[in-house]
Amino acid sequence: MVFLSDVPGILQDPEDEESIIPTITVDEVDSLIEHNIITGGMAPKIKSAEAALRSGVNKVHIIDGRIKHSLMLEIFTDTGIGTEIVRQRKSNG
Repeated sequence: MVFLSDVPGILQDPEDEESIIPTITVDEVDSLIEHNIITGGMAPKIKSAEAALRSGVNKVHIIDGRIKHSLMLEIFTDTGIGTEIVRQRKSNG
């Protein structure tokens, strides 16, 4: 699932577009809202993403629709350009 927005993704600091959080888990959503990391219009998008993940969607991407080819950059590159929300982090090993 992909949300196109007018911001680069979930930002650690809303005033700094370079502070993108590349990956969060569904279990981190409420804490990020509580700590005012996710605010305003981003909160309903993220709550919808959380509901989708809990209903079986594998991953949700929040990307900046203002960037040319943003969907391809997020989906088809290793690093992506926005924030992905996953059910749980992959274990190392």
